[in-house]
Amino acid sequence: MAYTTLECTVEDGVAIITITRPKALNALNSKTLEELAQAFDQIAAEEDIRVLILTGSGEKAFVAGADIGEMSTFTPLQARAFARKGQAVISRAQGLAIPVIAAVNGYALGGGCELALACDFIYASDKAIFGLPEINLGLIPGFGGTQRLPRLIGPHAAKEMILTGRYVPAQEAHRIGLVTQVFAPAELMEGALATAKTMASKGKTALRAAKHAVGQGLNADLCTGLGIECDAFALCMASPDAREGTGAFLEKRKPVFTGKLNG
Repeated sequence: MAYTTLECTVEDGVAIITITRPKALNALNSKTLEELAQAFDQIAAEEDIRVLILTGSGEKAFVAGADIGEMSTFTPLQARAFARKGQAVISRAQGLAIPVIAAVNGYALGGGCELALACDFIYASDKAIFGLPEINLGLIPGFGGTQRLPRLIGPHAAKEMILTGRYVPAQEAHRIGLVTQVFAPAELMEGALATAKTMASKGKTALRAAKHAVGQGLNADLCTGLGIECDAFALCMASPDAREGTGAFLEKRKPVFTGKLNG
C-alpha cells in the first residue's frame, strides 16, 4: 500500500514504519493518523511480520506532536473527535499482537510522546527529547498521555511532567523509566534492529502470548494476572514452536522457529 506521510518496509520479519513529514517535524495531522491506522491494520494481517519498529524521518524529530495548525481551528466537538481518533490509532499500536519498538531519534512531544508510550518499549537517541507540553497551549494531552505516562513512570513524576510541560532529555527519561536504552544517534536504528531481529527469531506464539500476559495482567489483580499467564502458557504448549523449542533443547541444537501460528 502506498502512503503519503509514511514509509513502511519489511525485511526478515521486521516491519519499520517511518513517519515522513520532516518539514512539520513529523507532526500528527488527520492524514497521518489515518495512514498509521491503515499501516497497523496491514501489519496485523501479515503473519510473517513478527516485530514492528516505529520511527520518524530526519534527525530532528520522532514526532514533534499533533499538528497545531490543524488543531487551532477546531470547535470543541471537532477537538473531541480528533482526540478520539488519535486515541484509537495509538491504542491500535499498543493493541498489536506483535512487539512494537519506538526508535526515538529527536523530539517526541505531545502526540509523539503519546505514540511512543503505546509501544512495548522505547529506544532513544541521546539527542532525543520527551515531553507533554500541551499545558503551555492551555490544553492537556489528548492522545492518552494522562493515562499511559502515570502507568509507566508513576503518578508523581507524570504529573510533574504534565503540569509543568517541561522537556525531558534522553538520559533523564532513561533514569525515570520512560526509556529502556539510550544510543548515539548513528547507532539508534542499529540497536533497535538488533533487538527486533532477536525477538523475530523467537516463536511467534510465545512472543504474542508474553506480550498479552504482561499487558492484560497490568490491568488486573495479581490472582487474575496469574490466571492469564497460566492460560497463555498452556496455549504456547499447543504451538508448533513449543514442540520445536523443547525438542531442540533435548537434542542439544539451536531451535528453528517457523513464526507460524499453527502447523
